[in-house]
Amino acid sequence: MSYKRHQGFFYETSFKKEVKLDKRGQMKLSFGMIFSIFLIIIFIAFAFYAIKKFIALQQNLQIETFINDLQDDVDRAWKSPQTSDGFNYSLPSKIKSVCFEDDEFNNLVFRPPSEDRQGATIKYLDISKITSEEDMYCVLNTNGKVKLIISKDFGEDLVTITRQ
Repeated sequence: MSYKRHQGFFYETSFKKEVKLDKRGQMKLSFGMIFSIFLIIIFIAFAFYAIKKFIALQQNLQIETFINDLQDDVDRAWKSPQTSDGFNYSLPSKIKSVCFEDDEFNNLVFRPPSEDRQGATIKYLDISKITSEEDMYCVLNTNGKVKLIISKDFGEDLVTITRQ
């Protein structure tokens, strides 16, 4: 088969059929294809946003669980006449340390502070005894674990916390 060109058209010499050349190339995308690509981008962005929110929620729940478990263990020690027990607590790795300070609003603070949770008040702690040597008594968070010793001696009204 042979083709001849005449005024921007190719035609086959045996059939004399004209074929118009499209000089714009093959980059025509239909509206449906563009809309589908746009929807895929929106769904992927929403998935990343949802995953980020779920991770933040999990970390906040882990912080709240730490505070509740610590308060339960302090309550248990406060009700007993004498105790000294070591406890391991889990915290998100973004929190580097848990600190106890003599503050009327929050005697438990996190370093660096969490976005949603700056600190908490733990009842029945002898903060003046805990912070007698350091203004802010901090316990490091190593590999997501905080190790504390919760103790109370005979004749004491409040509970003390030390590093394990």
